[in-house]
Amino acid sequence: PPGGAGAVTAAAPVVIVLAAGEGKRMRSATPKVLHRIAGRSLVGHVLEAAAAIEPAHLMVVVGHGRDEVAAHLDEVAPWVDTVVQADQRGTGHAVRLAVEALATAGALSDSPIVVLSGDTPLLTGETVSELLSRHVADDAAATLLSAELDDPGGYGRVVRDGDGWVDRIVEHRDADEATRAIHEINAGMYAFQPADLLPALGRLTTANDQGEEYLTDVIGLMRESGRPVAALRVPDSDEILGVNDRVQLAEAAALMRNRINRRWMLDGVSMLEPASTWIDVDVDLAADVTLLPQTSLLGPTSVASGARIGPGTTLSACEVGAEAEVRHTWAELAVIGAGAAVGPYSYLRPGTRIGDGAKVGAYVEMKNSSLGDGAKVPHLSYVGDAEIGEGTNIGAATIFVNYDGVEKHATVVGRYVRIGSDTMLVAPVTVGDGAYTAAGSVITDDVPPGAMAVGRAPQRTNPGWVARRRADSDSARAAAEALAQSPAPSEEENR
Repeated sequence: PPGGAGAVTAAAPVVIVLAAGEGKRMRSATPKVLHRIAGRSLVGHVLEAAAAIEPAHLMVVVGHGRDEVAAHLDEVAPWVDTVVQADQRGTGHAVRLAVEALATAGALSDSPIVVLSGDTPLLTGETVSELLSRHVADDAAATLLSAELDDPGGYGRVVRDGDGWVDRIVEHRDADEATRAIHEINAGMYAFQPADLLPALGRLTTANDQGEEYLTDVIGLMRESGRPVAALRVPDSDEILGVNDRVQLAEAAALMRNRINRRWMLDGVSMLEPASTWIDVDVDLAADVTLLPQTSLLGPTSVASGARIGPGTTLSACEVGAEAEVRHTWAELAVIGAGAAVGPYSYLRPGTRIGDGAKVGAYVEMKNSSLGDGAKVPHLSYVGDAEIGEGTNIGAATIFVNYDGVEKHATVVGRYVRIGSDTMLVAPVTVGDGAYTAAGSVITDDVPPGAMAVGRAPQRTNPGWVARRRADSDSARAAAEALAQSPAPSEEENR
């Protein structure tokens, strides 16, 4: 390669991420780079890819929605610095602002400067590493990322010289027929040698249709100076796809889903319908997990070996033990023990802890409660702010009455308790080990271990009420027919 200003070094690079654009086509109050796929923002995916080269400094150029973007970066990547591009005057202008900020901070050296786009969530760390390695190996002034597209319409074409170096980049609108026949396009991401980049940035003009400083123009300026420009063609063109509208956001999400699912299936996870299975990037799955159709695993969810999740299940930031089964369930910030069974149609709210071998059945809602090993809440119940001991059975339609209108209160149910169906446990209350409650009871006082608590009024029966008060009803006629076929009640029964 032809020689030139400054040898490229292998020292830790600096990374500049361009994230200042408004994203008008998103038609959203949310800044474009903060839209999410697979549990991470678009810019968050790019930062993850950039981390693969362990940059000495990482600068994000913010503009539209700068406060929101900066707050997000402080949360997910507090080591990142930002610089504001108040006026959107082009990619070259954005990089110049970032370079000036880095120089002021004393963060520039002869190490490469890598420029990435904040709206390319499919970019991988492997590709960023390869871009930097190729740049260093070629001793180039710049190395751009390129891709081969079947339909390159609208993209700038990469025109190479006879030796394979990049000769120039020609925008689609400026290209002749021969140039438009080229299918290699510029992805808009680069590695630069500072000694070549800084002078070129200083020579950029706004003499173009958009009145902006184009970063692509530095390529031509470097070539005019006799310095080589290389291009790394990515093997998977999906990696360089940017997100500019909701259609492209959905397309990127589907591609990310397929990438994530393929990796987990190769690691031993079974998926009956991968197209309807959505897994966030922070999920951890063991081998021999089975995911049934319409399952979503969100946030830092972990699932142990042999567990079976779905169909129709969403788990957000949950922990699922080995051999557990979770069907038609929505759960958030919940822990489900080994061998436990949850669902169908269960709702586990934050703070729920299901013990090993325990069961939460149909139409049960639990919140901030623990269910002991082997315990059961099988049907139609609400359990809030409760501690339930091992082996206990909660009868159908039981309500843990935890709210007095002002404050929440706790209920403690001991080991091997039998709570009768349709019981109201009015907190704060404790039911001791081995105790029973009668069906239909309202329990307001503590129940000692081994006791039977009955909290209901004696039954009162008024014979003949229907005949007297509903004489012309179907009920009255049915009762009359039944009474005609039954023996007359005794005097004691009448009393």
